[in-house]
Amino acid sequence: MSPQLRKLADALGRLGITFVILLAVYAVARWLAPGSGLTQLAAVAFYFTGVLFVVQLARRNARRVIWRLRNRLIVAYLFIAFVPIVLITILGAIVSWELVGGTAVYLVSSELTRRTGAMDGVAHMLAESPPEKRENSIHDVIPYMEHLFPSVTLAIRGRDPYNYPVGTEAPSAPAGWKDASGLVMKDGELHAWAHVTHAGTDVTLLAPITRDLLSELSPGIGQVSVISFNSSLPGSAKSPAPERKSRKVVRLPDPVNRLDVALDGSMPIYPAYWDAPEKQDRWLLVVRTRPSIVLGTVFAQVDLAGFFLAIFVFVAGLLLLVWIVSFLMGISLTRTITGAVHNLYEGTERVKAGDFSHRIAVQGNDQLAELARSFNGMTENLERLIIVEKEQQRLQSELAIAREVQNQLFPRAIPAMKTIELTGVCHPARMVSGDYYDFVRVHESNVAVAIGDVAGKGISAALLMASIQSIMRTQLTAGVPVHVPASIPGGNGGWPAELSVAGLVSQLNKQVCANTSPEKFASFYFGLYDDESRVLTYTNAGHLPPILMRDGKAKRLDVTGTVVGAFPFASYEEKQVELRPGDLLVAFTDGIVEPENAYGEPFGEENLVDLLLRYGQRESSEIISRIMETVEQWTGSSELYDDMTLLVARGV
Repeated sequence: MSPQLRKLADALGRLGITFVILLAVYAVARWLAPGSGLTQLAAVAFYFTGVLFVVQLARRNARRVIWRLRNRLIVAYLFIAFVPIVLITILGAIVSWELVGGTAVYLVSSELTRRTGAMDGVAHMLAESPPEKRENSIHDVIPYMEHLFPSVTLAIRGRDPYNYPVGTEAPSAPAGWKDASGLVMKDGELHAWAHVTHAGTDVTLLAPITRDLLSELSPGIGQVSVISFNSSLPGSAKSPAPERKSRKVVRLPDPVNRLDVALDGSMPIYPAYWDAPEKQDRWLLVVRTRPSIVLGTVFAQVDLAGFFLAIFVFVAGLLLLVWIVSFLMGISLTRTITGAVHNLYEGTERVKAGDFSHRIAVQGNDQLAELARSFNGMTENLERLIIVEKEQQRLQSELAIAREVQNQLFPRAIPAMKTIELTGVCHPARMVSGDYYDFVRVHESNVAVAIGDVAGKGISAALLMASIQSIMRTQLTAGVPVHVPASIPGGNGGWPAELSVAGLVSQLNKQVCANTSPEKFASFYFGLYDDESRVLTYTNAGHLPPILMRDGKAKRLDVTGTVVGAFPFASYEEKQVELRPGDLLVAFTDGIVEPENAYGEPFGEENLVDLLLRYGQRESSEIISRIMETVEQWTGSSELYDDMTLLVARGV
């Protein structure tokens, strides 16, 4: 697959590829077999997949659009600000529609109710009037009724029947009607009527509800009509009255402004049926009007229509102005927020790329500005930490080199002697150690042993240790002749008279004092062992006394002087000890006996002696391992308290 097709396939996804395949199948099926079932099935699958694919594209694009914080805030602002305003506007329009329409309908219906009520009152008066006075009463009320209902008819049945208009047969209520008033359906037309029965006399007033009459109920209110919703009942109609009874056409006046739109108000009315007293129809009284007409009608008495409209326009304009100012402030705040976030995003991208020198421009004194300052402080600290880390890496590299060099200073091979077996080990607490041990073969039958502990740790202690080793080996090389003469009785064991253990340590002390600062010193134990006589001649310069294990008892060798490097005038003594077969001499540094447990108790020499008594008959390497393990268990930590150095000499 070519890179272009692969890129297109990745963009479409599985659903998009399926949509394209179904589109092709649908096109081919429609071309080959337009009306087949396969074509219809392909069409259904194509349209269904297309809808899903469009939804997927919409969601994908929506996520892409609102990925940026600015777009997300704009969308949120639209939902928070515009949508409620639109909903409030719609709600206000609906309320205004209902209020204006309901007011108009109320004005018309209340006037119609008032007139039908007056008709019922006239009917009761005529029914209850004495016959001799009824005619006068009729002449008095007919002008009033014609004013209310221009086409009114009057029918009196019983004693002294009467019809109005005179000379006509005015309709009278069918049998079965009792006293009633209101609206009634007769011959497919809507009428206002009143029917009263009193003392054998029936009075029926009937007037058709024409459009002219409806328009006169509330003059100038708008277009008034009635509509039937039940045309299945007998005598029902969809129009209020025949057009032949309409003498004029009522038109709505022109709007006074763009908001003065035409509105419809409606109210249900329930007229009875002339021929079926028990039935009712459902009609709607509909009024088409304008807000200006209703306001003008309601406030006509006090002439407040213009004032109310002006107040409404003023308040609406003020709210619009407040909304515009709020919208502009929202945009400004949004730009401030998104600008700060965008700067932070660019800054993090620069930092991710390794540019820790990038700084964000800080504007203002708000939380966003403080966030930008924090970011700048973070990058500054990171830049400083990178420099420190590089320096630490350099130091670690140098320390690794120093440790490698120091490892070369320790004995590479242990001299093989006939009467003594030597073993030593040093575990530094850090990369390099301030402890020191050494084995130097001086002659075929002689070996020098040394152990020391430099005050302090780290590089400075390691350098002093290296100096001590160099001075000691130089003096050994310079002070020992190539041919060793016979031993001098009573001298340094089997050593020549010109070689003195105490003198070597004394010279070592003077050189350390001369070449190091006053606070640098070291404890040092040095001995020369004669393989023939089995005598160890030693000088202990302030070092922990080595322990000699013989016949299950521990003996500590003497200290013969102070530490080296502290006082240039210090003097040292030397002593001798014979190492018999089976003897075990253990020299150690303070890293073995000074580590403390969780209760602050040091390991101590007594525990070391117990270990030597327990494991003294085993191999020297195993003895050293047991001691090291026991000390670590005592402290409860894998980190060393101090450099740990052991030197073991076993007589064989």
